[in-house]
Amino acid sequence: MRHLLRLLSLFMLFAALAACAPPAAPKLDLKGTDMSDTQLGGDFSLTDHLGQPRKLSDFSSKVVALFFGYTHCPDVCPTTMLEYATVMKKLGPDADKVQVLFVTVDPERDTTAVLAGYVPHFDSRFVGLTGSTAQIEQVKSAYKVVAQKVAVPGGAYTVDHSAGSYLFDKSGKLRVYEAYATPADSLTHDIRQLLR
Repeated sequence: MRHLLRLLSLFMLFAALAACAPPAAPKLDLKGTDMSDTQLGGDFSLTDHLGQPRKLSDFSSKVVALFFGYTHCPDVCPTTMLEYATVMKKLGPDADKVQVLFVTVDPERDTTAVLAGYVPHFDSRFVGLTGSTAQIEQVKSAYKVVAQKVAVPGGAYTVDHSAGSYLFDKSGKLRVYEAYATPADSLTHDIRQLLR
């Protein structure tokens, strides 16, 4: 009888501990790569295209799409931004529950004024972010983003960089990695999963 009481006590203890544990993130039906179990990234503070300080956590009540690029990019960046602009149209009224953030990997050229002339062109709700070289390097490192200048004739340069984007749920948790050239329909599908 004493052994049975001890087992019952242990069962009650484990049940109580399980009840106190944070709920697991719901399983998602994704087109992109599920990042729910990674420790990648984290909060950061940069300056938006209007000159205001912004943190990633400022947008934690929305689904956030985080993309790293630069305004002089000839192909990858405008293509991705156009895909997200299409996503916003497909979402209809739910688009107001989504925030697209464009973090420059070229802070030397991408001032707030340059970002202000570029990022809202795709959608007025999109936010461009810049900062000092050290700030940008810190954010790139946290998200495992690679970016390297490549000289071109005439003294100018392009930037080879990681081309995917990240999706965060409404609690600010990183949930999905979307590879470059993911079509708008797939991005919309994954964002709708996070809006549930």
